[in-house]
Amino acid sequence: MKRPTILYAGLLTLGACATGLPPAPTAAPVGLSSQDSLLALTELRADAEMLDGLAAADPDERVIPEFDGSQVTWDIDVRTYAGHPRVRYYLSYFQGPARSRMAVFLERGARYEQMIRTRFEAEGLPTDLGYLALIESGYSSDAVSRSYAVGMWQFMRGTGMGYGLRVDSWVDERRDMVKATDAAARFLSHLRTRFGSLYLAAAAYNAGAGKVSRSLGRLQWADTTVSDSAADAELLEEVTSDAAFFRLAGTDLLTAETQDYVPKLIAAAIIAKQPDRFGFGIPQSASFAYDSIVVSDATGLDVIARLAGTGVAQIRDLNPQYLRLATPPRSVMTIRLPSGTGHSVRNAYDELRPSDRVKFLTHVVKKRETLTAIAARYRLPASEIRSANPKVKGTRLAAGSRLVIPTVAIPSALAMRAAGSRSAPLALRGHAKTHRVRRGETLSGIAERYRVSLRSLLRANAIRDDDYVRAGMRLRIPG
Repeated sequence: MKRPTILYAGLLTLGACATGLPPAPTAAPVGLSSQDSLLALTELRADAEMLDGLAAADPDERVIPEFDGSQVTWDIDVRTYAGHPRVRYYLSYFQGPARSRMAVFLERGARYEQMIRTRFEAEGLPTDLGYLALIESGYSSDAVSRSYAVGMWQFMRGTGMGYGLRVDSWVDERRDMVKATDAAARFLSHLRTRFGSLYLAAAAYNAGAGKVSRSLGRLQWADTTVSDSAADAELLEEVTSDAAFFRLAGTDLLTAETQDYVPKLIAAAIIAKQPDRFGFGIPQSASFAYDSIVVSDATGLDVIARLAGTGVAQIRDLNPQYLRLATPPRSVMTIRLPSGTGHSVRNAYDELRPSDRVKFLTHVVKKRETLTAIAARYRLPASEIRSANPKVKGTRLAAGSRLVIPTVAIPSALAMRAAGSRSAPLALRGHAKTHRVRRGETLSGIAERYRVSLRSLLRANAIRDDDYVRAGMRLRIPG
């Protein structure tokens, strides 16, 4: 069997940022410590490296231990396809090159497994379909793809908002593990109803419903050689079954990434259900549990952390959707708290003066500086600054005057960095270097110049071989 050639743009990439934008505020935001931010960014980079490698993996028919599911049950069809060459390849991949990160993903997933299964079951979905979160993001709420899909379930902005997730400069509920799981369950349920197959629904989750519909139509057209009703009914059943996915995967009607999407899911389900057999000793992990408090105006996560007697990193871990480490002003929002702290935090919060619920900094207006420019500097609407400074009229400001800026106006450096935000501080922009190809240059020469491997350069730019280069092209240089 000829080994397929597969190239992906990658599931995750960090820091695809542009330069030349206004510098970030020099005042440090109230929020994560430098150590917490560094640890979190290190985790993100490690996740990205593994998932990018998973996307770029090239399946072959290498031998792995014989499949044995005698002691395990799944509610998706694993047994029928466990021996498929691509499934076998990814079983090998997860145990080999990706072993260390796979162990992290399995441990991370153990925290959220019960929450995901409960929500999928309520939607009438097989609960093992929740392993899509493993291959999508490694169960990370901070995951951001090269196409700017965000969160554990990798929603694009439009799709997430279409399923009721709030996405703006303050809140990105694609990062909210509970709300995003709810949206993913509803989305997958709609796709299963549309296609009549779990695996076609999974393929549509990855490639888009329109792409899968068109591919099925072309497959059905190619197979239509008879016209009697019985044959037509049989054909319809064939193209709305899980087997139809594997028929599509054997053609050029789906991209290479989507062809391997279901095999990755099946391989992940096999390992996750019996990790000990594959050498993964997953430590016991407490299920995702929390208390909560409802607030009606801007509230800093640092304030909540102090009331809860814990650190900001722990509160942000429960509330990654708040991009500015605070809830937005004039909005009723829920903040998750460590289990057992809800009663004491609510009582202490009620005793705080409104002005103590969020911290502020002072901005001294420079000559010819406008309110619009200041708002852009702090990455929030001018109306928010005007609201905090009721005496300000118009956009012209007197040099030397002082404006009150809510500290939460400065987005979390971690959130910006994870999202590849163009407003991220330059000091945090990694992997952002680009190279403009000059006449006569080759990819191998460029790789040598920047001391990176040719393979990583090809992968970072989704280029198939070192002949595909022309003058004027801009190439991303991997870190």
